Amino acid sequence: MSCFCLVFLSRKIILVHVLFLLFVASCKGKVQLPENVTVRAVFAFGDSIVDQGNNNHIATVVKCNFEPYGKDFMGGKPTGRFSNAKTPSDLIVDELGIKELMPAYLDPNLQAEDLKTGVSFASGATGFDPQTPALVSVIPLSTQLDHFREYIGKLKQLVGEEEANDILRNSVFLVVAGSDDLANTYFTVGIRRLQYDVNGYTDLMAAGASEFIQELYKLGARKIAIFGVPPIGCLPSQRTLGGGKSRECSEEYNQAAQLANTKLSAAIDSLSKNLLQSKLVFVDIYSSLLDLIVNPQKHGFEVVDRGCCGTGNIEVVILCNKYSGTCEDDTKYLFWDSYHPTEKGYRILVDQILKKYVNSFI
Repeated sequence: MSCFCLVFLSRKIILVHVLFLLFVASCKGKVQLPENVTVRAVFAFGDSIVDQGNNNHIATVVKCNFEPYGKDFMGGKPTGRFSNAKTPSDLIVDELGIKELMPAYLDPNLQAEDLKTGVSFASGATGFDPQTPALVSVIPLSTQLDHFREYIGKLKQLVGEEEANDILRNSVFLVVAGSDDLANTYFTVGIRRLQYDVNGYTDLMAAGASEFIQELYKLGARKIAIFGVPPIGCLPSQRTLGGGKSRECSEEYNQAAQLANTKLSAAIDSLSKNLLQSKLVFVDIYSSLLDLIVNPQKHGFEVVDRGCCGTGNIEVVILCNKYSGTCEDDTKYLFWDSYHPTEKGYRILVDQILKKYVNSFI
Protein backbone atom coordinates (compact mmCIF):
# COMPACT_ATOMS: atom_id res chain seq x y z
CA MET A 1 0.00 0.00 0.00
CA SER A 2 1.36 3.44 -0.91
CA CYS A 3 2.34 6.04 1.69
CA PHE A 4 -0.44 8.27 0.33
CA CYS A 5 -3.06 5.62 1.12
CA LEU A 6 -1.68 5.07 4.59
CA VAL A 7 -1.76 8.78 5.38
CA PHE A 8 -5.29 9.05 3.96
CA LEU A 9 -6.51 6.12 6.07
CA SER A 10 -4.81 7.48 9.21
CA ARG A 11 -6.48 10.84 8.77
CA LYS A 12 -9.83 9.15 8.17
CA ILE A 13 -9.47 7.08 11.32
CA ILE A 14 -8.56 10.17 13.33
CA LEU A 15 -11.55 12.05 11.91
CA VAL A 16 -13.92 9.20 12.78
CA HIS A 17 -12.45 9.07 16.31
CA VAL A 18 -12.92 12.82 16.78
CA LEU A 19 -16.52 12.65 15.53
CA PHE A 20 -17.18 9.76 17.89
CA LEU A 21 -15.82 11.72 20.86
CA LEU A 22 -17.95 14.72 19.92
CA PHE A 23 -21.00 12.48 19.68
CA VAL A 24 -20.32 10.98 23.12
CA ALA A 25 -19.82 14.45 24.58
CA SER A 26 -23.12 15.62 23.11
CA CYS A 27 -24.92 12.62 24.59
CA LYS A 28 -23.64 13.49 28.04
CA GLY A 29 -25.54 16.75 28.16
CA LYS A 30 -25.39 20.23 26.73
CA VAL A 31 -23.93 21.98 29.77
CA GLN A 32 -20.15 22.16 29.57
CA LEU A 33 -18.57 21.90 33.00
CA PRO A 34 -14.87 22.55 33.70
CA GLU A 35 -12.62 19.53 33.28
CA ASN A 36 -12.25 18.77 37.00
CA VAL A 37 -15.87 19.46 37.99
CA THR A 38 -18.43 16.66 38.29
CA VAL A 39 -22.07 16.83 39.31
CA ARG A 40 -22.76 13.32 40.57
CA ALA A 41 -26.43 13.70 41.40
CA VAL A 42 -29.31 16.17 41.60
CA PHE A 43 -31.94 16.21 44.36
CA ALA A 44 -35.20 18.16 44.40
CA PHE A 45 -37.25 19.44 47.33
CA GLY A 46 -40.34 21.59 47.40
CA ASP A 47 -43.58 21.77 45.44
CA SER A 48 -45.31 20.67 42.23
CA ILE A 49 -42.73 22.23 39.91
CA VAL A 50 -40.29 19.46 40.87
CA ASP A 51 -42.70 16.78 42.15
CA GLN A 52 -42.01 13.72 39.99
CA GLY A 53 -44.96 11.75 41.34
CA ASN A 54 -44.55 11.63 45.11
CA ASN A 55 -48.13 12.84 45.61
CA ASN A 56 -49.35 9.70 43.83
CA HIS A 57 -48.52 7.77 46.99
CA ILE A 58 -50.20 9.90 49.66
CA ALA A 59 -53.84 10.65 50.53
CA THR A 60 -54.41 14.05 48.92
CA VAL A 61 -56.56 15.56 46.16
CA VAL A 62 -53.47 17.32 44.79
CA LYS A 63 -52.59 14.65 42.25
CA CYS A 64 -52.22 14.48 38.49
CA ASN A 65 -51.66 10.78 37.80
CA PHE A 66 -54.45 10.80 35.22
CA GLU A 67 -55.09 12.07 31.70
CA PRO A 68 -54.45 14.53 30.15
CA TYR A 69 -51.37 15.06 32.37
CA GLY A 70 -48.38 13.41 30.73
CA LYS A 71 -50.03 13.67 27.31
CA ASP A 72 -46.63 14.19 25.65
CA PHE A 73 -44.60 12.12 28.09
CA MET A 74 -43.16 8.90 26.65
CA GLY A 75 -46.26 7.49 25.01
CA GLY A 76 -48.78 9.67 26.81
CA LYS A 77 -48.27 8.11 30.20
CA PRO A 78 -49.46 10.15 33.22
CA THR A 79 -46.84 9.78 35.96
CA GLY A 80 -47.80 12.38 38.53
CA ARG A 81 -45.71 15.12 36.93
CA PHE A 82 -47.63 18.40 36.90
CA SER A 83 -47.19 19.09 33.19
CA ASN A 84 -47.89 17.68 29.76
CA ALA A 85 -44.47 16.02 29.73
CA LYS A 86 -41.14 16.59 31.50
CA THR A 87 -40.52 18.86 34.49
CA PRO A 88 -37.50 21.05 35.33
CA SER A 89 -36.07 18.17 37.39
CA ASP A 90 -35.99 15.91 34.34
CA LEU A 91 -34.59 18.60 32.08
CA ILE A 92 -31.82 19.58 34.50
CA VAL A 93 -30.49 16.04 35.07
CA ASP A 94 -30.61 15.47 31.31
CA GLU A 95 -28.78 18.70 30.50
CA LEU A 96 -26.08 17.87 33.05
CA GLY A 97 -25.62 14.46 31.46
CA ILE A 98 -26.61 12.53 34.60
CA LYS A 99 -29.67 10.64 33.35
CA GLU A 100 -32.77 11.23 31.27
CA LEU A 101 -35.39 11.41 34.05
CA MET A 102 -35.44 12.11 37.77
CA PRO A 103 -37.62 9.63 39.69
CA ALA A 104 -39.82 10.28 42.72
CA TYR A 105 -38.40 8.98 45.99
CA LEU A 106 -41.73 7.38 46.95
CA ASP A 107 -42.05 5.52 43.65
CA PRO A 108 -42.34 1.82 44.59
CA ASN A 109 -40.47 0.93 41.39
CA LEU A 110 -37.46 3.07 42.31
CA GLN A 111 -34.24 1.29 41.38
CA ALA A 112 -31.14 1.12 43.58
CA GLU A 113 -29.06 2.71 40.81
CA ASP A 114 -31.31 5.77 40.89
CA LEU A 115 -30.25 6.44 44.47
CA LYS A 116 -26.72 7.17 43.25
CA THR A 117 -27.77 9.89 40.83
CA GLY A 118 -30.58 11.67 42.63
CA VAL A 119 -34.31 11.65 43.31
CA SER A 120 -37.10 14.09 44.04
CA PHE A 121 -38.60 14.42 47.52
CA ALA A 122 -40.94 17.23 46.42
CA SER A 123 -44.67 17.28 46.98
CA GLY A 124 -47.11 19.35 44.96
CA ALA A 125 -48.79 22.20 46.90
CA THR A 126 -46.30 22.33 49.78
CA GLY A 127 -44.53 25.47 50.97
CA PHE A 128 -42.22 27.16 53.45
CA ASP A 129 -45.22 27.93 55.66
CA PRO A 130 -46.18 24.72 57.57
CA GLN A 131 -49.83 25.71 57.15
CA THR A 132 -49.59 25.37 53.36
CA PRO A 133 -49.12 21.56 53.13
CA ALA A 134 -51.52 21.03 56.04
CA LEU A 135 -54.39 22.65 54.11
CA VAL A 136 -54.31 19.99 51.38
CA SER A 137 -52.62 17.07 53.17
CA VAL A 138 -49.38 16.99 51.20
CA ILE A 139 -45.81 16.34 52.33
CA PRO A 140 -44.32 19.23 54.34
CA LEU A 141 -40.69 20.21 53.96
CA SER A 142 -39.95 18.78 57.40
CA THR A 143 -41.08 15.33 56.23
CA GLN A 144 -39.15 15.75 52.98
CA LEU A 145 -36.07 16.14 55.18
CA ASP A 146 -37.03 12.94 57.04
CA HIS A 147 -37.24 11.15 53.69
CA PHE A 148 -33.82 12.53 52.80
CA ARG A 149 -32.36 11.18 56.06
CA GLU A 150 -33.87 7.81 55.21
CA TYR A 151 -32.42 8.07 51.72
CA ILE A 152 -28.91 8.76 53.07
CA GLY A 153 -29.12 5.58 55.13
CA LYS A 154 -30.06 3.59 52.03
CA LEU A 155 -27.27 5.20 50.01
CA LYS A 156 -24.65 4.35 52.64
CA GLN A 157 -25.80 0.73 52.65
CA LEU A 158 -25.53 0.69 48.88
CA VAL A 159 -22.15 2.34 48.30
CA GLY A 160 -20.54 2.77 51.71
CA GLU A 161 -20.26 5.86 53.90
CA GLU A 162 -17.24 7.44 52.21
CA GLU A 163 -18.71 7.14 48.71
CA ALA A 164 -22.12 8.35 49.92
CA ASN A 165 -20.57 11.47 51.46
CA ASP A 166 -18.69 12.14 48.23
CA ILE A 167 -21.93 11.91 46.24
CA LEU A 168 -23.63 14.40 48.56
CA ARG A 169 -20.69 16.83 48.44
CA ASN A 170 -20.66 16.80 44.64
CA SER A 171 -24.39 17.04 44.04
CA VAL A 172 -26.78 19.91 43.34
CA PHE A 173 -29.83 20.40 45.53
CA LEU A 174 -32.88 22.18 44.12
CA VAL A 175 -35.31 23.91 46.48
CA VAL A 176 -38.50 25.14 44.81
CA ALA A 177 -41.23 26.51 47.06
CA GLY A 178 -43.09 29.69 47.98
CA SER A 179 -45.65 29.97 45.19
CA ASP A 180 -48.29 27.96 47.03
CA ASP A 181 -47.67 29.92 50.23
CA LEU A 182 -48.65 33.17 48.55
CA ALA A 183 -51.07 32.06 45.83
CA ASN A 184 -53.02 29.57 47.93
CA THR A 185 -52.48 29.95 51.66
CA TYR A 186 -52.28 33.73 51.77
CA PHE A 187 -54.37 35.09 48.90
CA THR A 188 -56.87 32.37 47.92
CA VAL A 189 -57.68 30.60 51.19
CA GLY A 190 -56.81 33.70 53.19
CA ILE A 191 -56.31 32.10 56.61
CA ARG A 192 -52.92 33.71 57.10
CA ARG A 193 -54.29 37.15 56.13
CA LEU A 194 -56.10 37.14 59.47
CA GLN A 195 -52.72 36.88 61.21
CA TYR A 196 -50.22 38.67 58.97
CA ASP A 197 -49.94 41.51 56.52
CA VAL A 198 -47.86 40.80 53.40
CA ASN A 199 -44.68 42.06 55.04
CA GLY A 200 -45.13 39.79 58.06
CA TYR A 201 -46.06 36.78 55.97
CA THR A 202 -43.06 37.10 53.67
CA ASP A 203 -40.91 37.26 56.83
CA LEU A 204 -42.46 33.95 57.84
CA MET A 205 -41.66 32.47 54.43
CA ALA A 206 -38.04 33.64 54.55
CA ALA A 207 -37.59 32.24 58.05
CA GLY A 208 -39.01 28.88 56.94
CA ALA A 209 -36.69 28.80 53.94
CA SER A 210 -33.66 29.67 56.07
CA GLU A 211 -34.44 26.93 58.56
CA PHE A 212 -34.89 24.36 55.79
CA ILE A 213 -31.59 25.27 54.11
CA GLN A 214 -29.70 24.97 57.40
CA GLU A 215 -31.17 21.52 58.04
CA LEU A 216 -30.28 20.45 54.50
CA TYR A 217 -26.72 21.67 55.08
CA LYS A 218 -26.46 19.64 58.31
CA LEU A 219 -27.34 16.54 56.31
CA GLY A 220 -24.45 17.08 53.89
CA ALA A 221 -25.82 19.33 51.14
CA ARG A 222 -23.32 21.95 49.99
CA LYS A 223 -24.44 23.16 46.55
CA ILE A 224 -28.00 24.42 46.95
CA ALA A 225 -30.09 26.33 44.41
CA ILE A 226 -33.05 28.12 45.97
CA PHE A 227 -35.59 29.20 43.38
CA GLY A 228 -37.41 32.47 43.95
CA VAL A 229 -41.15 32.96 43.66
CA PRO A 230 -42.41 33.52 40.09
CA PRO A 231 -44.79 36.34 39.11
CA ILE A 232 -47.75 34.48 40.62
CA GLY A 233 -50.14 37.28 39.68
CA CYS A 234 -49.67 36.34 36.02
CA LEU A 235 -50.42 32.64 36.42
CA PRO A 236 -53.71 31.90 34.60
CA SER A 237 -55.55 30.82 37.75
CA GLN A 238 -54.43 33.90 39.65
CA ARG A 239 -55.45 36.16 36.75
CA THR A 240 -58.91 34.61 37.08
CA LEU A 241 -59.03 34.98 40.86
CA GLY A 242 -57.29 38.32 41.30
CA GLY A 243 -57.06 40.01 37.90
CA GLY A 244 -60.57 41.41 37.58
CA LYS A 245 -62.94 41.01 34.64
CA SER A 246 -60.17 41.50 32.08
CA ARG A 247 -57.97 38.88 33.79
CA GLU A 248 -54.91 41.11 33.87
CA CYS A 249 -51.89 40.16 35.95
CA SER A 250 -52.60 40.87 39.62
CA GLU A 251 -50.11 43.52 40.69
CA GLU A 252 -50.89 42.87 44.35
CA TYR A 253 -49.87 39.23 43.99
CA ASN A 254 -46.76 40.09 41.97
CA GLN A 255 -45.63 42.71 44.46
CA ALA A 256 -45.94 40.13 47.24
CA ALA A 257 -43.80 37.72 45.19
CA GLN A 258 -41.15 40.40 44.67
CA LEU A 259 -41.09 41.20 48.38
CA ALA A 260 -40.72 37.51 49.22
CA ASN A 261 -37.84 37.24 46.75
CA THR A 262 -36.04 40.20 48.26
CA LYS A 263 -36.22 38.57 51.69
CA LEU A 264 -35.32 35.09 50.43
CA SER A 265 -32.27 36.48 48.62
CA ALA A 266 -31.15 38.38 51.73
CA ALA A 267 -31.58 35.27 53.90
CA ILE A 268 -29.47 33.22 51.47
CA ASP A 269 -26.73 35.85 51.43
CA SER A 270 -26.64 35.76 55.21
CA LEU A 271 -26.48 31.96 55.35
CA SER A 272 -23.69 31.89 52.77
CA LYS A 273 -21.44 33.74 55.20
CA ASN A 274 -22.09 31.30 58.03
CA LEU A 275 -22.34 27.88 56.37
CA LEU A 276 -18.73 26.96 55.63
CA GLN A 277 -17.93 25.44 52.21
CA SER A 278 -21.50 25.99 51.07
CA LYS A 279 -22.48 27.39 47.69
CA LEU A 280 -25.96 28.80 48.02
CA VAL A 281 -27.48 30.36 44.93
CA PHE A 282 -30.70 32.34 44.71
CA VAL A 283 -32.27 31.64 41.31
CA ASP A 284 -34.33 34.55 39.99
CA ILE A 285 -37.19 32.81 38.19
CA TYR A 286 -39.43 35.88 38.46
CA SER A 287 -37.69 37.86 35.70
CA SER A 288 -37.28 34.86 33.40
CA LEU A 289 -40.93 33.81 33.50
CA LEU A 290 -42.19 37.38 33.26
CA ASP A 291 -40.14 37.87 30.10
CA LEU A 292 -41.89 34.87 28.51
CA ILE A 293 -45.25 36.35 29.48
CA VAL A 294 -44.50 39.89 28.30
CA ASN A 295 -42.65 38.88 25.12
CA PRO A 296 -44.31 35.63 24.02
CA GLN A 297 -43.54 35.91 20.28
CA LYS A 298 -39.83 36.18 21.03
CA HIS A 299 -39.99 32.71 22.55
CA GLY A 300 -42.44 31.11 20.11
CA PHE A 301 -45.62 31.32 22.18
CA GLU A 302 -49.05 32.55 21.13
CA VAL A 303 -51.04 32.10 24.35
CA VAL A 304 -49.72 33.08 27.80
CA ASP A 305 -52.83 34.15 29.73
CA ARG A 306 -54.51 30.75 29.97
CA GLY A 307 -53.51 27.10 30.06
CA CYS A 308 -53.95 24.43 27.41
CA CYS A 309 -56.27 22.33 29.60
CA GLY A 310 -60.00 23.13 29.56
CA THR A 311 -60.81 26.81 29.36
CA GLY A 312 -57.33 27.39 30.75
CA ASN A 313 -58.64 29.95 33.21
CA ILE A 314 -59.00 27.86 36.37
CA GLU A 315 -58.44 24.15 35.57
CA VAL A 316 -55.61 22.58 37.55
CA VAL A 317 -55.12 19.08 39.07
CA ILE A 318 -58.56 17.43 39.50
CA LEU A 319 -60.24 20.18 37.43
CA CYS A 320 -57.89 19.39 34.55
CA ASN A 321 -58.97 15.90 33.58
CA LYS A 322 -59.85 13.81 30.52
CA TYR A 323 -63.27 15.45 30.35
CA SER A 324 -61.88 19.00 30.33
CA GLY A 325 -60.47 18.88 26.83
CA THR A 326 -57.16 20.37 25.75
CA CYS A 327 -55.92 22.84 23.17
CA GLU A 328 -54.97 21.63 19.70
CA ASP A 329 -51.28 22.54 19.95
CA ASP A 330 -49.72 22.87 23.41
CA THR A 331 -46.42 24.10 21.92
CA LYS A 332 -48.15 27.44 21.34
CA TYR A 333 -49.01 27.70 25.05
CA LEU A 334 -46.71 28.79 27.85
CA PHE A 335 -48.95 27.11 30.44
CA TRP A 336 -50.22 23.55 30.43
CA ASP A 337 -52.91 24.01 33.08
CA SER A 338 -53.83 27.16 34.92
CA TYR A 339 -50.77 26.96 37.18
CA HIS A 340 -47.95 24.94 35.57
CA PRO A 341 -45.96 25.60 32.38
CA THR A 342 -45.75 23.24 29.43
CA GLU A 343 -42.57 21.29 28.81
CA LYS A 344 -41.70 23.83 26.12
CA GLY A 345 -41.99 26.62 28.68
CA TYR A 346 -39.90 24.68 31.17
CA ARG A 347 -37.22 23.97 28.56
CA ILE A 348 -36.73 27.65 27.81
CA LEU A 349 -36.57 28.52 31.52
CA VAL A 350 -34.17 25.69 32.37
CA ASP A 351 -31.88 26.62 29.48
CA GLN A 352 -31.71 30.22 30.73
CA ILE A 353 -31.18 29.17 34.34
CA LEU A 354 -28.35 26.75 33.59
CA LYS A 355 -26.53 29.25 31.39
CA LYS A 356 -26.81 31.93 34.05
CA TYR A 357 -26.20 29.99 37.26
CA VAL A 358 -24.37 26.70 36.66
CA ASN A 359 -20.93 28.29 37.16
CA SER A 360 -22.03 29.57 40.57
CA PHE A 361 -21.61 26.04 41.89
CA ILE A 362 -18.03 25.68 40.69
